[in-house]
Amino acid sequence: MNDSGGIILDDVSAAVGATPLVRLSRLFPRAEVLAKIESMNPGGSTKDRPAGAMLDAALASGELRPGGTVVESSSGNLGLALARGCTVRGLDFVCVVDVRANKATVAAIKALGGRIEMVAEPDPETGDLLTARLLRVERLLEELPGAVNLYQYGNPANPAAHRDGTMREIAEAAGHRLDAVVAACSTTGTIGGCAAYIADHAMDTRVIAVDAVGSALFGGRPGPRGLPGMGAGMVTELSRNVTPDDVVRVTERQCVAGARWLARSEGILAGASTGGVVHALAGLLRERPELRRVAMLVHDGGTPYLDTVYDDDWVRATLGVEPRHLEDDMRELLEATRD
Repeated sequence: MNDSGGIILDDVSAAVGATPLVRLSRLFPRAEVLAKIESMNPGGSTKDRPAGAMLDAALASGELRPGGTVVESSSGNLGLALARGCTVRGLDFVCVVDVRANKATVAAIKALGGRIEMVAEPDPETGDLLTARLLRVERLLEELPGAVNLYQYGNPANPAAHRDGTMREIAEAAGHRLDAVVAACSTTGTIGGCAAYIADHAMDTRVIAVDAVGSALFGGRPGPRGLPGMGAGMVTELSRNVTPDDVVRVTERQCVAGARWLARSEGILAGASTGGVVHALAGLLRERPELRRVAMLVHDGGTPYLDTVYDDDWVRATLGVEPRHLEDDMRELLEATRD
């Protein structure tokens, strides 16, 4: 402790985790909804947890050498977390993103010393941008001697970070008494880690995955997805080991309405995936009154989405949705939680 009572840390990575749970009593007055504010991690998202865990595991095993290079595919948040993690560990980092990535996140990766490889076109065989990113990773591994790919889509350190960190913190704060935990999906590391902790501790808690329309996860039909960081165009290796109790699929419009509703109701500026969680949870609480105490994840902050999710012109041009229709959506959400 210093004289003012604040904690002095030796490294910014030590600030990852121990994020607060906040009651969303304005948003959900008829149930106790506890939001895990992962946007308060140093990199602004829950991806700080698996980024550090995967880097440390690779270094400990010798797969990744000191001073080496990491090449990773990311929709944005993991790339930002890895850029910071590689910098403090003395590693080089190459991040493969696609055109959906938020400009602010791409700029932040560069500011932290990361190199950006931009994928502009989807894979011609599958029509999927994620597949195209993974193919670019393979080529870079051939071109960069000794480079390592942590492969977040199949790395067991990814869900382990959420089992031992995210869900443990939620469960301990809630006295291990929760009717459900709700989280968005991409690699499925978060939902998989939460499910593993719940199973290990014999908790009577439902695991509810929120996935994007157009995602291939959990039996979904692959299709276009205009928002980054939610869903996947392929069945990830991690997802094969996860069986959620429920899967709720949300549209891009619902993600935008949910994010804006959260911001205006609770003063929490969050990203698109969290908006999807909010929208899904509103429907779940209306349909299932037995869900009285629920935890949900605020996966990242909303600042990188100010020129997309929170910009009326972008929403109109990209999603074909008029601002007045979003206002209607938010009123419907409000009514749904108060019926």
